[in-house]
Order: sequence, then C-alpha cells, then structure tokens
Amino acid sequence: MQTLCVVGDDATAVANELVAAISERHDGRVAAVGYRSDMESDISGAAPPAADGEFTLGADGRWRGEGTDRSLVDQLDALAPDYDYTVVAGASHHRLPAVVVGDDIDERANVVAEAPTADAVDTADLAARIDEFEPHVTLETLVAEAKASPLAERAGAIATFTGQVRVKDSPDDSRTEHLAFEKYEGVAAERMAAISDELTDREGVFEVLMHHRVGVMAAGEEIVFVVVLAGHREEAFRTVEDGINRLKDEVPIFKKETTEDAEFWLHERA
Repeated sequence: MQTLCVVGDDATAVANELVAAISERHDGRVAAVGYRSDMESDISGAAPPAADGEFTLGADGRWRGEGTDRSLVDQLDALAPDYDYTVVAGASHHRLPAVVVGDDIDERANVVAEAPTADAVDTADLAARIDEFEPHVTLETLVAEAKASPLAERAGAIATFTGQVRVKDSPDDSRTEHLAFEKYEGVAAERMAAISDELTDREGVFEVLMHHRVGVMAAGEEIVFVVVLAGHREEAFRTVEDGINRLKDEVPIFKKETTEDAEFWLHERA
C-alpha cells in the first residue's frame, strides 16, 4: 500500500485534494485517514466513552470505530490488505512519506514535498509520483499474496519471519532509541528478488516473499518480513531461515543505531 502523510497548515484540505487526484489517476482503492487530538465521537454524538474504543456497524455493512489506543501505524496495518493508497491528514510517522505545508520539519521525517501554503502543493504531481515512494508493506499483505498463488492448493504450510527493533542485546547494554535503515536503491530490490527466485526453485517451495523497511524505526517496530509458501513444514521452515540469513548477508541495506550513549553505522563496527 502506498501512503502519503500531510502535516502542517490546512492538512485536511490538501489531503482531500490528494485523495481526489490519486483516485482520478490510479485504479486502486484509496483510503483517507484523519487525525484529531481531541476525540469527539461521530458515532454516538456524545462525549467519548470510558472505553478505549467504540465501534458500530453501519447500514452499508461496514464497521466504523474510534478510539485512543490505535497508533497511526496500527491503523495503516489494518487498511493495507484492502487498500492500494492511503492519505493521512494531520499526522505522520518518521518512516512514511510526508508532505509538509508551512510547518517546521522534523529532521527524521521522510519528506517528499514541502510548500509554504496549501495552494502551493502540487497534488497532481504527487499523485503521479506516489507509486515511486516507499510502500507500507505488512506481514498480513505478504501472507495474503502468498495465499493467492496459483500453487496454493498444493501448499500445506506457510512459514513467516518478522524482525523487529531490539531495545538491548544484553541486560548491561545501553538502550537502543531507534534504528535507521538505508538501502542501495534498485540494487537491494533486485537482490531480494533474485534470492526469492532462487529459493522458490527448491523442490516443494511455491512462493518466497520478503520485504525490508527503510527509514527510522523505534524500539519494537517491525523491520523485515519473510513469507514462504511450501508443500510441507520442513521446506517452509528451512527456506524462511535461509531467506532471512541471505537477505542480511547479501542485500545492501545499511543500519545506523542510535542508543542512549552513541550513534553509529553497524557496518563501520563490523
């Protein structure tokens, strides 16, 4: 799923224009996510309930909900299986492409466009370029893709691996505040595709899908996924392990670690 976050002045108006421009240019489904710091329920028309979330089934058969316990990434994860594009108004995440309108820029932000005013944002250009931005890929979307394989009827196993940001490796280590990942554009994708193809050539292995996120990720955030569709569990488990090991060894993705005490690139310490 391709995403764009809009922050700053008139973020909602710019986001609405982006939704229209993306819908006009692309065939995929487009979702719009709004952000309000003071939640007022649109569902009941009353003040927010004591519960952390409130949900109702609409006349169109769709669930609607509001709550305080779902992060922006949680919301995007929920949308990813069903939508091709999502535009977020009034909130951003340091890993997601962002459009900044007349506002200060977080130095960690993944800024793809900035403008002094809403009128100066070229929404048509952003809609044309949106497929070039880093996508929001989830484990669930990769599993769904594997299940859609024409060979899925021969599969008896789906094995997955998820790597996340570790706070510390041992009790005495300094806490990791965040990791930043950069990839060798083009080369990283080609190498991952080649590894997937080579592993899929194994007897009894039908699909191998992998994705490594880039940008800044905080403790506990998910970094990398490997999904294997295979005839039996033995092939699935073995291929998942080989897949993540080869990805780490062969794909040019570079990691900078920021701890409480220092900041350094991991390859420079190897």
